[in-house]
Amino acid sequence: MMFRSLAFKWTMTLVITSLLGVILVGIFAYRTTSSAYDQLRSDQARALFMENVTTYYETNQTWAGLEGWLRMGSAADAPQDRFRFPDQYALADQNNTIVVGHGPFRVGETVDAFILANGTALLIDGVRVGTVLEAQPPPALDPRERQYITATTQALLIGAVGAGATALVIGLLLSRQFLRPLSELTRAITAMHAGDLDQKVEIRTKDELGILARTFNEMSSNLYRANQLRKQMTADIAHDLRTPLTVIGGYVEALRDGTLKPTPERFQAMSEEVNLLKRLVEDLRTLSLADAGELRLLCAATPPRELLERIAEAFQPAANAAAVHLQVSVSADLPHVWVDSERMVQVLGNLVTNALRHTPEGGSVTLTAAPQGDKVALKVTDTGSGIASDDLPKIFDRFYRADPSRTSDGDESGLGLAIARSIVEAHKGTITADSALGQGTTMTILLPS
Repeated sequence: MMFRSLAFKWTMTLVITSLLGVILVGIFAYRTTSSAYDQLRSDQARALFMENVTTYYETNQTWAGLEGWLRMGSAADAPQDRFRFPDQYALADQNNTIVVGHGPFRVGETVDAFILANGTALLIDGVRVGTVLEAQPPPALDPRERQYITATTQALLIGAVGAGATALVIGLLLSRQFLRPLSELTRAITAMHAGDLDQKVEIRTKDELGILARTFNEMSSNLYRANQLRKQMTADIAHDLRTPLTVIGGYVEALRDGTLKPTPERFQAMSEEVNLLKRLVEDLRTLSLADAGELRLLCAATPPRELLERIAEAFQPAANAAAVHLQVSVSADLPHVWVDSERMVQVLGNLVTNALRHTPEGGSVTLTAAPQGDKVALKVTDTGSGIASDDLPKIFDRFYRADPSRTSDGDESGLGLAIARSIVEAHKGTITADSALGQGTTMTILLPS
């Protein structure tokens, strides 16, 4: 298991990288040092050779006798350092004739121009008096020079090893800090896999690991909330199904045993419970289709006034019965909205139903349509009891009711606003609520025009 850990892989990566770096530095250091030293020796030898032959020419004004002079013994006017690389260079005079021959160059031969072009011209007072040609590579290093190269290479290698070791130690120290967020994420994910979805990891940086930690926290929070909502929804569905089934079951059992006699009123009561079950099942089906992105919409360009007036006409009797004033207000020259009119009537009908239910006698419910930027705002405003600020963010949750007892009014399933939001969002719109206790509520639907 240790060999599979990220810490082990990270450490081995640092070790291998450091070793490769040291090896490459050693190879390049040796080759570079040797090459540079050879070039230095060659340059020094050429400079010394040029200085000697130039001195000779300035003294004698001729190249005659130069080769013998270069090989003089201990004479006072012998060339300086004459035994250093004695056979490395040749010399051609101003007529391109070899006067000092070594290697492939023989005294008295005439050298081609392209060969001279690779040599070094000897200038005296700006006039070329000869050309120095490299006859052969410099000889092998002597023991002292070899010792110098070896010592220099060793120093470079020691420095490279030290740098690699330092980098490795620092990397190992930093790896713990670098891998710590990943370890925390691993522990949190393991806990989530075990069923504990409410996990948070500390955000330590603003880099990719910080973004990963923040994204994980958001995901964990969303999963935890979704799981809680799922549990609550399951409990609410069971609750809302149990009540009508209990009523229907009680009637059926009593009728079967003869305890109750069949009457139109009792059959009507059972029919109403069946209808409530149908509405609940249909609401759940609508939500499941919306969640899956499969809610079918038959959209067409529709005047907002037509939608609002259709709703007002349908709910006018209920408003009159509740002694609530229901009115419509639509801005002039309002653009059409691209909606499924039946689905949007379902949404507006739900909002108006809630508004009438919570508006006292003598109050009013107003349906308005007006432009808002490049969209159209449909609003349902009432003068009812309003919604508490603590409850307002939750009213679009499934089965949420401000009443903690979760008892329903009539045929209310607790899914109306959740369905309304799903349908509006399927139209690429938004639905929001603005309310305060005792001051009424305004539900706003924004739709693209």
